[in-house]
Amino acid sequence: MLFERLKKPSPRILLIGLVIPWLSAPLLAETDSAKASKKSEVLVAELAEDESVEDVEQSAPLQTKGQEHKSRKPEAPRGGAGVDTPSAASRKVAPNIDLKQVAPPPEAQVSTPADTDADAAESEVMATEAVAEPEPQPEPEIREGKVFTLLDNDVMPGTSTRLAWTPGIQIAGLSQTTPVLVVNGINAGPTLCLTGAVHGDELNGIEIIRQTMYDLNPKKLSGTVVGVPIVNLPGFQQGSRYLPDRRDLNRHFPGSPNGSLADRIAHSLFENVIRKCDMLVDIHTGSLKRTNLPQLRADMNNPDVAEFTRGFDRMAVVHSSGSAGMLRTAAVEAGIRTVTLEAGESHRIQQHQISAGVNSLTSLMERQGMISRMFVWGDPEPVYYDSDWIRADHGGILFSEIELGANVSEGEILGYVSDPITNAQHPIRSTSDGRVIGMAVDQVVMAGFAAYHIGTEAEVPGE
Repeated sequence: MLFERLKKPSPRILLIGLVIPWLSAPLLAETDSAKASKKSEVLVAELAEDESVEDVEQSAPLQTKGQEHKSRKPEAPRGGAGVDTPSAASRKVAPNIDLKQVAPPPEAQVSTPADTDADAAESEVMATEAVAEPEPQPEPEIREGKVFTLLDNDVMPGTSTRLAWTPGIQIAGLSQTTPVLVVNGINAGPTLCLTGAVHGDELNGIEIIRQTMYDLNPKKLSGTVVGVPIVNLPGFQQGSRYLPDRRDLNRHFPGSPNGSLADRIAHSLFENVIRKCDMLVDIHTGSLKRTNLPQLRADMNNPDVAEFTRGFDRMAVVHSSGSAGMLRTAAVEAGIRTVTLEAGESHRIQQHQISAGVNSLTSLMERQGMISRMFVWGDPEPVYYDSDWIRADHGGILFSEIELGANVSEGEILGYVSDPITNAQHPIRSTSDGRVIGMAVDQVVMAGFAAYHIGTEAEVPGE
């Protein structure tokens, strides 16, 4: 009897058998980097200096108006909406998920007994009635958007979904996937990518991306928005800025499939996600107990990037040509308009800084024609073509006299370094007129510690 029932499986059992492997496929899929060469390389762990300090201090001077920007051509063509990936044979249609809904935990699938003949007959009668009296259907909408292909998934126009990215560097049985959020608009438009927590202890960017992405309606969006809230998942889980091998991921882009751990992660992200972008905003915070005024770091020598910064409402801009290995630098060299958005300090969730970031991304999408909202622009923030880090000349405990964002004058006392043993008080003075766009929180400092970042509104050459 059991054999006879199995010869005629229930439609519900067949449906479950099809759905289970479809849902589990994203978690089992391998990336190209997982098949990379196993060649090992002995490298010395490196500790990069704070990006907020090094990135700006090594910036190239602003070019004059007569100089032409020499843009580098990308080594490989960027992907885009509907462009096949090397593993296109395994592509599938991504499920349409309302990102505002709480993602449910996985549930066990339970098979049900086969339908009785009476149930089948009733279903057939209901189907016949439905055919006999069809309900009027609204005319189909004109969908001008394109299928967006990412991580071997086709995201249909007018839908949103969660995908999974893995660089394939962990133990296979313990591997974890990194969530990638995608909202593909019903209308055609550019592709904006948002990345957060490239440094695992920088939390504000995670919340900026969440609030921005979950507020989007794919039925009213033109173009595509891709968000990777937590790029450095191992660092995030350990509360660390760095990767498990103590490398700074933001010094290894665009990466290499055969290099160090950081090289392989950077390569996987860059090839599988970043090259799909037309625009990229990489979100960071201050580090090493420093905090940053909400600001953009951008290479103002690049005309496309300079124009791109005009779309961010109420966001100061600091000229910074960037350092080798940074995600921003690698993306610009690949032909992607990219800025770094700095907001607040690490290890903290700061709602004021988060709101500023969400507001600026909303204004950017409005300026790029991706959304249409009643947006009220604020007064434009300055562009700081010059900036200086003021360092402590003595060791001790730092006590600040000013606040982040304050306007200061040359010679003004910014804070004191107090020697707890000798009771000596060593003032730190501003070296120029400007604004405090970054500063260290009160803490123990040593001589040479970068304490205050002063932005100066220098005259633009050629204007």
